[in-house]
Amino acid sequence: MTLRLGLGLPQMPQYDPRRDVRDVARAAEETGFDSVWTFERALVPDEPLDGLYGTPGLPWPDFYRHCTDPLVTLALAAAVTDRVRLGTSVLVSGLHAPFPLARTLATLDAAGGGRVLAGFGTGWSQDEYRAAGVTAYPDRGAQLDELLDVCAAVWGPDPVAYRGRWTQIAPASVGPKPARPIPVYLAGSGGRALERVARRADGWLPGHVTGPQLALYLAKLKEAAARHGRDAGKLDVVLRVGVELTGAPLPEAGRRPYTGSPEQVLADLAGAAEAGAREVLLDLQTHCRDGAELADRAAELHGRVRAAGL
Repeated sequence: MTLRLGLGLPQMPQYDPRRDVRDVARAAEETGFDSVWTFERALVPDEPLDGLYGTPGLPWPDFYRHCTDPLVTLALAAAVTDRVRLGTSVLVSGLHAPFPLARTLATLDAAGGGRVLAGFGTGWSQDEYRAAGVTAYPDRGAQLDELLDVCAAVWGPDPVAYRGRWTQIAPASVGPKPARPIPVYLAGSGGRALERVARRADGWLPGHVTGPQLALYLAKLKEAAARHGRDAGKLDVVLRVGVELTGAPLPEAGRRPYTGSPEQVLADLAGAAEAGAREVLLDLQTHCRDGAELADRAAELHGRVRAAGL
């Protein structure tokens, strides 16, 4: 099976959303990428309550400052493309009221002709939860479960009705409907997160792991799926990786995965594919200066991956 390739759209401060999102999305489709993706970062606090990714003391990077809204960015991409799928990896569920988010995703899918992949996660920043004011950070798992229920209701036939902890929908007509059932992907690698993937998702969104690490997680996911009477082999797996290409090979000792020479990065991607990744979301935007450079580097890497037979 050929490894599907996705590309992270430009959202970071060095990019011009008036020009670069449009140009990179169009270039990705012309190059042959299967999908384009956005992520969510709402703010960067001066004095964070949490370290990066919830790791105590780990500082937040400057490139997270002033990231564009993920759904506005996808809408810009949808307007200039016809084929590539439009994914979120990920939307932080607790930053959004479930009903408006479900309607926005349905509208985007209808406008894009049935190309949305809805990727959700619970996030890790208490500062973002406090700023959004939608739900309390300790309730993030329960709120994600309700979001999934609300999406299923809103995307389904009318009349829509739902009563939950955060959302009450009296029987009503709600539109527009998605062009087709929107696939739901979930992130996270902890026990509860994998259980939720096994119970409720169409796919899993691991991030920044090596092939051997991915294989271990997929073994746990297989066990969880079996407990819920589902076949893990039918779950899609889209791995997000931050790529940094260097001119010369880096020493293997201490090398971060998916960084180094093209040959080293290709070896990492081959390992991920062998472990079970069906698609890899290549995020190159951190180390590019503008949309033109991002599009060029993405095209070069796409060509190398395909030439390598992946």
